[in-house]
Amino acid sequence: MPIIPAELVYSGGMPSAAELDAKLLAGETLLANTPDHLIEVVDVLKSYGEVLDAYSTNLIYQAEKQFLLPFPLFKYLDGHNSPARIWRHLNHDRINFEYAEYCMKTMLWHGTGGLDAYLDSEAFAENCAAIIRRKTSRDPLLAVLHPLFPGFLIELIRTAATTHALGQFWRVMSDLFLDLARAEADGRVDSIDAVVEFIKDGLVAAAANPITYGVEVIGEHLWVLPPKAGLTFLMDVAVPYVEAVFLRGTPFLGTVSFNAQAHQISPDQAQFAYGALYADPLPSMGSGIPPSLLMQDMYRHLPERLHSWYRQRTRGEGDVRVKICMSFQKSMFCVTNAAIRGTFPHPLSSTDPAEQAANRAYAAAWSGRLAVARTDCLDPSS
Repeated sequence: MPIIPAELVYSGGMPSAAELDAKLLAGETLLANTPDHLIEVVDVLKSYGEVLDAYSTNLIYQAEKQFLLPFPLFKYLDGHNSPARIWRHLNHDRINFEYAEYCMKTMLWHGTGGLDAYLDSEAFAENCAAIIRRKTSRDPLLAVLHPLFPGFLIELIRTAATTHALGQFWRVMSDLFLDLARAEADGRVDSIDAVVEFIKDGLVAAAANPITYGVEVIGEHLWVLPPKAGLTFLMDVAVPYVEAVFLRGTPFLGTVSFNAQAHQISPDQAQFAYGALYADPLPSMGSGIPPSLLMQDMYRHLPERLHSWYRQRTRGEGDVRVKICMSFQKSMFCVTNAAIRGTFPHPLSSTDPAEQAANRAYAAAWSGRLAVARTDCLDPSS
């Protein structure tokens, strides 16, 4: 098979919704299969996997050990509050956990999927009431705050639940991306299609993993997200994450006007298109652009093969973080491709007309949204 199959070569410009639809239904990859793309995707995901390991650890630490603390001053230190660690933190010799919180807040704000539905349920309200009763019985500050602001602690618990769930999601994705790098190194993954299939298999294998979260409050274990809620990895956390972070996102400060009279931001959150698949990578490292924090974190963990590849192109080291952002965007199209491939309602090989129609409708819904994303980065020449 040639490196670039004929059906993957674009005729020019950005692919239309119909072209994307055809690719999805044919089981083809959105990103063209080239040696350069393989290096970019595998190595940037390896770097991302290292970063997600730290993000996951910290989010779970925050949710479990900094729970309902009004002033969590040391939440980014993972419990290692030594003077040397604090000094490195103050000098910014550290991972930017603020970006992890940005993704968590984006998920919480957009509120889609099973996790959000449970956070709005009566069962969750009862869990919160039990936790607040126990916590305020020994915490005079919270005991005063709760009657004055009855929604405050509930919102903190919702935030902690989303924080822990995202930490669990990223734990799986970190391991998956690092496994992908090992698979490419030993020859098991040698094409973009193999990358997408590897990620799809990992997502499917983890699909039913339970998402649970409990806390210790004054010596008693209380559930926030109990097993009986039936929350699972794929549909209740992974899919809402893709919706919130890959697709919707949030408008970046300094790029659009937040003045309501300017009408530059849609009042309908479902129409937001500021996610990773839509973003222009050029503002990376600009003020008010949260992904700049992630680009810096990945730069610190960049594999030498990819770093050398970047040095040989355009401005060399001068725009390396922008290059990382562009490679990251390509990799996120591969992850999205894998998620779509793994969640088709029926096998693509099905000959049943009703099942084929359901698959066509599913593919059309995705291709309609992806057609206005940064699909120019999918081209073999990009």
